[in-house]
Amino acid sequence: MKAIPAVLFSLLTWTAGAGAQPATPPPIAASAPSAISGHYRNVFREWRPELTEQAVNARLNEYWRSLFEGGEDSRVYYPAPATANGPSAYILDVGNQDVRSEGMSYGMMIAVQMNKKSAFDALWNWAATHMRYESGPRRGYFRWQCKTTGCDQDAVPASDGEEYMATALLMAAGRWGDGQGIYNYSAQANAILDAMLHKEDMNGGVVDGARSMFSPKHQQVVFVPVGDAADFSDPSYHLPAFYELWARRAAGWQGGQERDRKQWARIAETSRRYFEISSHPKTALTPDYAEFDGRPRHLEGHGDFRYDAFRTAANWSVDQAWWGKNPSASVLSGRLLDFFSRQDQVPYPSLYSVDGTVIDREGSPGLISCNAVATLALNGPAPSRFIADLWELKPPTGKWRYYNGLLQFLGMLHVSGNFKAY
Repeated sequence: MKAIPAVLFSLLTWTAGAGAQPATPPPIAASAPSAISGHYRNVFREWRPELTEQAVNARLNEYWRSLFEGGEDSRVYYPAPATANGPSAYILDVGNQDVRSEGMSYGMMIAVQMNKKSAFDALWNWAATHMRYESGPRRGYFRWQCKTTGCDQDAVPASDGEEYMATALLMAAGRWGDGQGIYNYSAQANAILDAMLHKEDMNGGVVDGARSMFSPKHQQVVFVPVGDAADFSDPSYHLPAFYELWARRAAGWQGGQERDRKQWARIAETSRRYFEISSHPKTALTPDYAEFDGRPRHLEGHGDFRYDAFRTAANWSVDQAWWGKNPSASVLSGRLLDFFSRQDQVPYPSLYSVDGTVIDREGSPGLISCNAVATLALNGPAPSRFIADLWELKPPTGKWRYYNGLLQFLGMLHVSGNFKAY
């Protein structure tokens, strides 16, 4: 659903003058997966032990101030008129001057991870008020694209928005507890989960093209749950770390808690296998869009590794770090990072055919951020280059700060151990 240009970013290389790094990174103690143990690695401190938690937190706060509280050249969070449910706000795709379910859901996730309840509630209020279908066959889904004044047209849903919204709401319930009405986070999350999994059951089949967000036949997330766009997937929409959480917390549609939890667990396992079949055997690059059997879906150039696909390696890596159920994630991250380590351009190009042929030599902070997250799946210390690359980035400014900025912030949270399964 994206066609967002990357900005040209001249990344400073890490030098001894900027702060020497240990010749041999400290060993990583074996432990239970993060979501089980409650211990989330701070890879920045593994890379540079002299960094303090205060220094890392200061960097996270810098991102918050810039993207959520900054001036007109840096912020993506904008307060909007209050509704009957209280304050509201939206995340603006600055380059396209619209509001997207992807950005709203990322903003909600960042807010819950940063313990910013008022911002979370304002974003959720705007999304629930302006983006959610309240009637018809798509009831319970969210429009993927709106104007800043709200949605005055029928835009189809995009599956990644609902996935992140539902998970952010579950985490809000875990961190802050449930409130009333739309702020009963658990109930709101489960309504989204029910719609995603059971839309065709609710409608008595496919009505006016509305389909389930997870293919009943393939047990995979679909690209768009409407018409033919539900006949293929997007590897970066596969989020088994989230599905595993749903498999533990979903209430279940019409009292079917055990049934739905088992299905979410099966979907998580399917996605773990899907990463292997959708990634190239030499580069581990994945296409933006792919068939359910993993083959690239060649639609308007999206059979290549483009902006959506930046996120796929982060998804398999977070899942392995949280739950430890996909040992092949380490192999995939090793293969991918080896490919990028052999690129002789700084920053490395951002767009490729899945075999590694460069399409566009412009670099992208969003890709740099996701590649740093990919180190979480490795068995052993993270390669210093990828962690240093992320640490050296600054919160972006200018026209294209939306996608890069949100990926950078999410990457900082993951790599610092501050993105938790609340």
